[in-house]
Amino acid sequence: MAEKLLRFKDLIEMDGDNPLTQTPLSFNDLHNTEYRPGEDELTNYRAYRRKRVGDVGSDTATYSESVEHDVDEALNMQQRLARGRQFKRLKAKIKIGRERAKRKMASKEKLETRAKKQARTLILKKLTKGVDKGELSFARRQEIEKRMEKPQVKKRINMLARRMFKDVRKKEVERKKG
Repeated sequence: MAEKLLRFKDLIEMDGDNPLTQTPLSFNDLHNTEYRPGEDELTNYRAYRRKRVGDVGSDTATYSESVEHDVDEALNMQQRLARGRQFKRLKAKIKIGRERAKRKMASKEKLETRAKKQARTLILKKLTKGVDKGELSFARRQEIEKRMEKPQVKKRINMLARRMFKDVRKKEVERKKG
């Protein structure tokens, strides 16, 4: 008996799918690992998303939401602890962002922010008579923050920041030159 030989072309016609047009399988397609073994699919999914993206579906704020809060507003102890946990979780992403930012020249807005921050620190040093902000008690820090929110102090900070801008820019240019 003469058996009919199957050619590659015949297999494609029988199957209907051209193997050359299919996307190759990734490693994740080849294994089925549960994020939390023994748990149901939804629990596994939520745990995975929490780990990768942040708190999904919970009432604590995610990183993107926390950035939107007013920076000048003082944090209470609970918010401070939550912010600490959040930054610990996101430290790898923050590190990558910091390294990317190092390679670029800072924008005008960023330089203005730095100048304003330096001016704030300078005024804070005058108010605390040279004591570092980190060495102050929580209550003293809140009291000083309240004083720095006054319109006269804000005006003074903005004036100092405008003066310091050229020095901040010079420092940034020097940093980029190496």
